[in-house]
This record gives sequence, C-alpha cells and structure tokens, in this order.
Amino acid sequence: MSKLPLAPAEWIPTIVVDTREQTPLSFSFPSITGTLSTADYSVAGLEEDFAVERKSLPDLFGSLTSGRDRFRRELQRLLAYPFRRLLVIGSEYEIEQGLSRARGVNPKAVLHSLYAIEARGVPVAFAPTPATAAALIERWAYWRAREILKTAAALGI
Repeated sequence: MSKLPLAPAEWIPTIVVDTREQTPLSFSFPSITGTLSTADYSVAGLEEDFAVERKSLPDLFGSLTSGRDRFRRELQRLLAYPFRRLLVIGSEYEIEQGLSRARGVNPKAVLHSLYAIEARGVPVAFAPTPATAAALIERWAYWRAREILKTAAALGI
C-alpha cells in the first residue's frame, strides 16, 4: 500500500486575520482578512478548530482590569476550539519587573491571572516581539493543519 502525501511539498496554510484586529501581525505565510467569531488569528478552512488570541502587554493589562468581563467571555469561547492559545507579546520577566505597575496593575496579579487562564484550559504562550509572535502562529498553523490532514488521510477522507 503506497503512502498518500499529506500535502504538496510546497504547501503552507493561509492565516486568517480577524477584521477587528487593530494592528495585525505581518506574516511570511499567505494571509487573508476575515471575520472570526472568536480570537484574532485562525487558519483558512480550520476556523472552527484553530484560534489564537493575541495580546500586547498594555492590552493584557487592560483586559485584566477594566475589560475583565469581556476578556473572560472571550476566553470561555476559546475553550470550544481544539487548538487554542492566548499569545502574549512580551515576557513574564517584563511583567515581573513591574511594567504593569504603570498601568495600576500588580505584577503578581497579572501572572497569577495567566496561570489561572492556563488552569482553565487556555494555554498561554509568550513571544518577545510581534515578528516572533507571527512566526509562532505560522508554526502552530502548519503543524495543526498537518495533523488534521494526517488524521483525515488515516480515516480515508
């Protein structure tokens, strides 16, 4: 029995950027703008499977204070996605060093909120720069799509 290729050798997924994303990341993969029901980034054809919510540190601090109820609802919706991430542009070190204090938020409270988010089922990842964040989303998109193609091939779909 011959093996079916998972995808053409040069195939790469297309990233979907939500229309409401204010400062979209710049991708080396193909990308399109679309309306996503949840999150900021997804993969074309996998919009019900793959969801990445991106937060800059100032945005995260706002989401954990004045926007907490809205953010909680967003995180709750993310739980419906098999692949989900909260991607923070910045580092735990930056939070620990008190950069959030300028926004009136206790650094320990921010970190503990992130730990609670993970404990509730949404993995949190950090990227030091927007370029690194875009590269992470591309890697996740590629490997998630590949796993889905592999599963489909095994099922004969």
